[in-house]
Amino acid sequence: MIVLGCNGFSRGAEVFAERFGAVGTEKHYILGHDSGAALLVDGKLVAAVEEERLNRRKKTSDFPANAVRWCLREAGVDFSDVDLIAIPWNFTDQVFDTMMRELADAPMPPAEKAGRLGRIGELFGKVLGQEAILADFAARTGHTPDPDKVVFVPHHLAHAMTGYHMAGVRDTAFLVSDGRAELFSSVTGEIRDGKITVFEESAISANDSLGNLFASITRFLGFVPNNDEYKVMGLSGFAGPPSPNPFLEHVLRLHEDGRYSLSRPIDTERPRSYDDLFEKHFGPFEDTVAYKARIAAAAQEMLTVATSHQLRALSARTGLDHLLFEGGLALNCVNNTHLLEGSRFRDMAVGFGASDTGVVIGAAVHAWANHPDTADGPAYANAVTPYLGPEYDEAEIERTLREFGDRVRWTRRTPEEIVEDVAGLLTEKVVVGWFQGRLEHGPRALGHRSILANPRFPDIKDVINTRVKHREPFRPFAPIVLEADAPKIFEMGRKERSPYMTFVFPVREEYRSLVPGATHVDGTSRVQTITDEGAPRLAALLRRFTALTDVPCLINTSFNVAGEPIVCSPADALNCFLGTEIDYLVLGDHLVTKAGPSA
Repeated sequence: MIVLGCNGFSRGAEVFAERFGAVGTEKHYILGHDSGAALLVDGKLVAAVEEERLNRRKKTSDFPANAVRWCLREAGVDFSDVDLIAIPWNFTDQVFDTMMRELADAPMPPAEKAGRLGRIGELFGKVLGQEAILADFAARTGHTPDPDKVVFVPHHLAHAMTGYHMAGVRDTAFLVSDGRAELFSSVTGEIRDGKITVFEESAISANDSLGNLFASITRFLGFVPNNDEYKVMGLSGFAGPPSPNPFLEHVLRLHEDGRYSLSRPIDTERPRSYDDLFEKHFGPFEDTVAYKARIAAAAQEMLTVATSHQLRALSARTGLDHLLFEGGLALNCVNNTHLLEGSRFRDMAVGFGASDTGVVIGAAVHAWANHPDTADGPAYANAVTPYLGPEYDEAEIERTLREFGDRVRWTRRTPEEIVEDVAGLLTEKVVVGWFQGRLEHGPRALGHRSILANPRFPDIKDVINTRVKHREPFRPFAPIVLEADAPKIFEMGRKERSPYMTFVFPVREEYRSLVPGATHVDGTSRVQTITDEGAPRLAALLRRFTALTDVPCLINTSFNVAGEPIVCSPADALNCFLGTEIDYLVLGDHLVTKAGPSA
């Protein structure tokens, strides 16, 4: 059975811009962001890619026409071969009716209610309704799907099944939390034998969305909501939370069954409706690190308090000892470590597709696992890898290099020579673009489209932030380390591995002076562990680099500049290389340098 997962809306950005006032990049960041496609063949995930990597528009919410075509081409199949199309949204008539009842009960003038009713109706009619989605699919692909072969998967269930598949299809409890799904912003439950049970008494309304509140904080601090929340997380390390914490005193309210609510409902049509409260309790906005860090630290503590409250209720309800955390809030790796260490769960998994990048995978898995023809067992537990996107052979790399003419010079090396050469280069204060194999899936570079550097230089963060990434100087960088070496350098707690940069660990005291470039101001690092099986060439490079320097890790950050998607093709990599102060570029087996004045 072949299942195609698909997320994205052709008219989503247009409707949000024209009818809801979401302008600029924010028009992509409400629903449908991180659009993409995935393909499951007989339960095995064979291809997945985000649309932004192909159309080069970061966080795009557009219909994933390029991603769909690439997934089918990669698997060697056509639309006629696809048995099911899985959509990670299920905006039914009942969902619409519930939203109308909530609107009718809202304390606002009738004229405003009427205006909102019209906007919601247009959103359902043109974007989110099932007929609109089917029409959009046909218009953008040229293939009219059989409605009986289209499965609309509730958004949070798609998140849960993404994590379930990546964690090895084992029975597990789960917490899903994000901005909003159809009606809720967070749910908990269990997955047993591939079947999901949601603990409905613990569901959090979309009106009380912690994810959307965090987005409001992100916007207030001058960043892009639903994209730059990790900047708020990074800033929180520069300050301790205030005591008392205004968010805990005046915003967050905890209730029974792990539920919580906010002091005022989240209003997506008034995105700055919380700004007055922020200024009341933290003072007028100041564009300083100290001011922003104080609010960030308070927000970080609020997030931990709320999600820990949810986990205590979930723990009391389930007998399972494994936990999945999925959804946009699961990308807050500082919180993830606190959650695991403060719970009774033996382990917690956060996948490489925890945000909406992964819901195309989860929707496909859910459709496959719940189809009558596959009802006898859970989804196929194939070896999980994040390297699911496009790959370019050496011939294509050389063709691209020739197209860049006299702007670059290159030499082709053996794989062993590449490792030796780059390890030697990295002993110095240089920045290397690293482009290998299949593109990784998800929001973080995991060693195939990465920028690498030596963490022993204290100012290497400033070099990369200002001269390469063109971003804020307070931003930290993550280290990659061999899985076997990680416990020697980092206090890993209950975790034995962290392959997707989804947990933060304290750097052991004796290593902080050795890897200052990979140590945040609070003494922690967002670690990625690698193995020879998962990333053989990168592991060989790291092993050789360690032998040369006695430094046991490398800085790994995404191969892109601020505001751009991670590079996908050799041409993307070369354009980024030439537009920044990256010193060297490795494209497969080719070592590339700049020619002429840009060298």
